[in-house]
Amino acid sequence: MYAFEIERPSTIADAAKALKGDDAQALSGGQTLIPTLKARLAAPETLVSLTDIPEMVGICDGDDGSLCIGGATTHAAVAAGAGRYAGLAALAANIGDPAVRNRGTIGGSLANNDPSACYPSAALASGATIITNTREIAADDYFQGMFETALNEGEIVTEVRFPVPEASHYEKFVQPASRFALVGVFVAKFADGVRVAVTGASEGGVHRWTAAEESLSANFSADALTDLTVPADGLIGDLHGTPEYRAHLVKVMTGRAVNAAF
Repeated sequence: MYAFEIERPSTIADAAKALKGDDAQALSGGQTLIPTLKARLAAPETLVSLTDIPEMVGICDGDDGSLCIGGATTHAAVAAGAGRYAGLAALAANIGDPAVRNRGTIGGSLANNDPSACYPSAALASGATIITNTREIAADDYFQGMFETALNEGEIVTEVRFPVPEASHYEKFVQPASRFALVGVFVAKFADGVRVAVTGASEGGVHRWTAAEESLSANFSADALTDLTVPADGLIGDLHGTPEYRAHLVKVMTGRAVNAAF
């Protein structure tokens, strides 16, 4: 590891100010950033830790019935405290291993937007709102491609606001070495329809499967998926699986998620 400075602000305002400095990088759980620094793929002069900001940690109920989770809340805390949203709590409980779950944060995951990460599928399927230090961003507008988001330079994910569905489930086909999703599907059933988000499959990152949403909104049953096909075009092909294999997994994982949702 190379030498760098670290700042530990105690307020969101101080963190935003620190990130305006020359070559400063936000540090949340560090589960992606620290390995990146070790590999010399990035070398910021200053890391700005977000873990000592009380207003960014914790889970509470919103006035509109939503579940509000601070951006610096760990995966383990989400697993333990998001029980009112069972699908989200179960997703958090199956991220990585205990070390990752006790250090990694929901805000860090969403800011990084790894194409195989779990939380982006939950945020997109839920129609969540990503709150930053400057604005609110709907999940449909937030995710913009592989490792790309609507965040501006120095913008901080301070909170994520999740509408709580009537039923939900996340089904993940685990890549055993990394514990990331080879393919993961989050299904959320609301009174006005169903949302389905897929992670790990597409070269463009997390995305919604709208054909499945339409069928499941009419009939919330795995049988509603029978006549649907998932095009392999644009899906990831690597040593772990071909695009065709991932297309098959998308449909299988969606059916399993629907069956488990209740």
